[in-house]
Amino acid sequence: MLAPKTTKILIVDDDPGHLVSVKTIIRSWGYGVETADDGSVTVDMVKSTPVDLILMDVRMAKLSGIEALKQIKVYNPTIPVIIMTAYSSVNSAVEAIKSGAYDYLIKPLDFEVLKLTIERAIEHAGLRKENRSLKEHLRSDYDIANIIGRSQPMKKLLEMMSMIAPSEATVLITGDSGTGKELIARSLHFNSLRKDKPLVVVNCAAITETLLESELFGHEKGSFTGADKRREGRFMQADQGSIFLDEIGETSSTMQAKLLRVLQEREIQRVGGEETLKVDVRIIAATNRDLQKDIVEGHFREDLFYRLNVMPLNVPPLKERRDDIPLLAQHFLKKFADKNRKTIKGFVPLAMDMLVNYEWPGNVRELENAIERAVILLTGEHITENQLPLNITEKYPELETQPTGTTLLMDGTHSLEDIEKEAILSTLKASIGNKAEAARRLGVTRKTLHNKLKNYGLGPK
Repeated sequence: MLAPKTTKILIVDDDPGHLVSVKTIIRSWGYGVETADDGSVTVDMVKSTPVDLILMDVRMAKLSGIEALKQIKVYNPTIPVIIMTAYSSVNSAVEAIKSGAYDYLIKPLDFEVLKLTIERAIEHAGLRKENRSLKEHLRSDYDIANIIGRSQPMKKLLEMMSMIAPSEATVLITGDSGTGKELIARSLHFNSLRKDKPLVVVNCAAITETLLESELFGHEKGSFTGADKRREGRFMQADQGSIFLDEIGETSSTMQAKLLRVLQEREIQRVGGEETLKVDVRIIAATNRDLQKDIVEGHFREDLFYRLNVMPLNVPPLKERRDDIPLLAQHFLKKFADKNRKTIKGFVPLAMDMLVNYEWPGNVRELENAIERAVILLTGEHITENQLPLNITEKYPELETQPTGTTLLMDGTHSLEDIEKEAILSTLKASIGNKAEAARRLGVTRKTLHNKLKNYGLGPK
């Protein structure tokens, strides 16, 4: 809630005596105050003077409070308006509420009630502003233009998304686990005409078959043990918005039949109910299964597949979009460095090369986890192979021929330690691992070589 000293209230009343008394009491509470004596003046003031709340009388000579309220709401629907009315004009107050007023107060005003109503109205306006800000932030996060991907497979996917998002078409997203199917679904919603309406996410694999029907369609009171009241399902929650059915390939044949009806008829029935309810929902589904193979094997309904597969989108695995790995790695690095309050400049070349050459069976999710781990373990300014998981480094084919942890200095040169380390590794390789021969070639004693290896973490502890 805004602090009173930063909050400006516009008081509108054509009764000078009442206007002065209300102005005096509101100022005593620490609020900034502006005044007007007519509805038409109020409308002009709102267009030129920022105010946080309007306290306005209903009956005024030139333009009534009701008409002024309607014009204000057209210009700026977010300003809370509290209407003042006499007992004889309660019907006008009801009309005001229908026209968008926050509340109405009966004259003569109870100042304690007035103070409480003002505080609540300002708090409510603040929450609405926060919600709008959050929605704008979400739209930015899920803007198709902000999805990371410069590889050819991702460019094609993003082009398709740009065409599909504004439509009402049902979408089936396929791809391996961890490729980012939910991100794609959220982006489709937040770039659609339904972006201001709900997006409801359901993981079909995380809910038991017996509960999934109730979760999706709702249930009537007493329809099963524990159903102590009526409950709206996820489809009704998503009405006029979108529903994302993740892991739809894990649903039973019974549930598939009921989902088919929703797609065909756009209607549902609560568990235990007889009433048919119409729903206006865009359906986005996703799976990591081969549904066409499941159809052949009798695990998935062919008619449901074709209803879902109106606009298919396939998210490529990370190993097929290696050009995106450096971009994703840098994105996750910044994310987790900020989260852990660390200053990290980047990756050493060898570490990045390892990331690019790894197969990533867990896809983007595995990459994100690997970078988070590296950030937590890092004590320096550059991530090296030493912070990467063993399964990434041990599968790197060129590890034996490359220096360990080579870091470029700010001027583009290598440090003396890095050059020495590289020389030792190269000589060891040329000596086929024979430390005595390597020491001879390097012109140092075997003990000195042993100590160097130990210092660089290349030998036995």
